[in-house]
Amino acid sequence: MGRSTVTVSNKMYRGYYRGKGNFTPVSSLPPNEVEIVEVLRRSEHGMTLPFICRGDDGEIYFVKGSGAGRQSQINEWISGNLALAMGIPVAPFRLVDVPDELTDVLSAEDALALGRGPAFGSVEQRITELAFSQIHDVPSEMRGSLLVFDWWISNVDRQLTKNGGNANLFWDAETQRLVVIDHNQAFDPDFDADQFFRYHAFKDSVPDVFDDLIERQHYTERLEQALREWDGIIQAIPEEWFYIDSEMTMKLDFDPDSFLTHLQRFRSDNFWNRK
Repeated sequence: MGRSTVTVSNKMYRGYYRGKGNFTPVSSLPPNEVEIVEVLRRSEHGMTLPFICRGDDGEIYFVKGSGAGRQSQINEWISGNLALAMGIPVAPFRLVDVPDELTDVLSAEDALALGRGPAFGSVEQRITELAFSQIHDVPSEMRGSLLVFDWWISNVDRQLTKNGGNANLFWDAETQRLVVIDHNQAFDPDFDADQFFRYHAFKDSVPDVFDDLIERQHYTERLEQALREWDGIIQAIPEEWFYIDSEMTMKLDFDPDSFLTHLQRFRSDNFWNRK
């Protein structure tokens, strides 16, 4: 795909849902909204094949538009914000706006996949993926935290063994910095607990966390604190994401309350039974 640059004026801001249960739209995007001004190319990696774009802030973003699926966008938004609230070093992300003028210069296929309006954008990371040999370079506290976090949001897409895998983790060996990406497969209704604990990149941390009452209490408090952000996270989801079609006539089968109930599992001892 060729490079296409469009300078956009007269921004048309989309509405957001506010409130719990019965959502009501508000008139504008958050003031820190980034507008996409250039589509550089489409990634050849990942399930959703995001678009690599430049924002009007000068940053390069991996953008997951409507073609990634509305549920995928919602999963990314909820998981990313919960990760931040829990202290997980997730790659910087934000809502980005794809203007109509930009998609007009794309191929029909790419225009449909990127879509228009609010999308999920994650800032490009210029560091290498975590290798299996580097797993124990990651501080034990961080390994335990991410293991618990992925268990909490039912994210099986963090697999890494000596035979390979896709952990969706980046590691800066020089600064000893871990960066976490990709949560589009979180809240998987077909989540397999056995598979999770067999292949998770940090599975060796299971006994240190799940079998230690003090550690369990520590993580329970952190999860409780993170969940306090729930209402604000849901309220900031763009209105468009609650609909399957761009005309906003077909509602997405998404129930925030069922997600919340799922996340509240940590308040029961069964949460730590690995089942």
